Amino acid sequence: MKYLITGGAGFVGSHLTDALLSRGDSVVILDNMSTGSSENLKGVISHPGLSIVQGSILDASVVEGAVAGVDHVLHLAAALGVFNIVDKPLESLRTNIQGTEVVLEAVRKFDKPLFLTSTSEIYGKNSGGPLNEESDRIVGSPLKSRWSYSEAKAIDESFAYFYHLEYGMPVRMVRLFNTVGPRQIGHYGMVVPRFVSAALAGKPLSVYGSGNQSRCFCHVTDAVAGMIKVIDSPDSIGQVYNVGNNSEITILELAKKVIAELGSASEIEMVEYEKAYGAGFEDMERRVPDISKMKREMGWAPELGLERIIGDIAAHMGR
Repeated sequence: MKYLITGGAGFVGSHLTDALLSRGDSVVILDNMSTGSSENLKGVISHPGLSIVQGSILDASVVEGAVAGVDHVLHLAAALGVFNIVDKPLESLRTNIQGTEVVLEAVRKFDKPLFLTSTSEIYGKNSGGPLNEESDRIVGSPLKSRWSYSEAKAIDESFAYFYHLEYGMPVRMVRLFNTVGPRQIGHYGMVVPRFVSAALAGKPLSVYGSGNQSRCFCHVTDAVAGMIKVIDSPDSIGQVYNVGNNSEITILELAKKVIAELGSASEIEMVEYEKAYGAGFEDMERRVPDISKMKREMGWAPELGLERIIGDIAAHMGR
């Protein structure tokens, strides 16, 4: 198979590229390199099955040129990261909504199947759980930039799903829950690489808010394995799946665990949300995935724990 991966030079996209090339597929990457990097592809840059198109998903002619020559489109390109979304809300909305519509139109024009990568952010402030694929969305005011990413990705899902229903497009979707691992960077707000980087440097680990908010972290190797199962399955068309690890930890306990795992002398500093993100920032207290649908229908479950995640990120950072 020949796959187009939008955002293929990004964190998750580059790992998906590695996995597909390693099993004998070929990959075309479309990436504007805004958050992606050629460094993420250094292990496969000379692979005969890889080609790279530098361009934006907002450019219809570039997208159509890339889509026309492949068998399957894997849409990962997006503006992401809490810092990025809060700082550049308009750019993020355009990329995540208009960009996805451009991709969908190209996919429809050339009659290709589409795999859409969505996010647990679509659940917003729903702190119940574990959250399954039918759980309600609870989001704050549309005037708060914090929720613009959640809104945009939910619209992406609706777009893709109704292209499937109205045009018969083969569409598959996953919602990733806090995917982490090597190549992920912390300066867009990703907490685990931010903590690991600080711990390795002996600097304080900044915990925002009370630190009692809890999350679940999934190693990118596990996430990619789950994504490929959905991509390959004929039964996943028209479906959405939660892909994540359901092992829960508070952010304060995460900071302590990173320090302990790395034998760091770093301390923990508590930082008010307002100082980190600006006035009016809202967060969710808990986000835990229900992954029973993936287990039942795709035969997938995560295998790698938080210790492995921390160790692999530290190794990638040169420890």
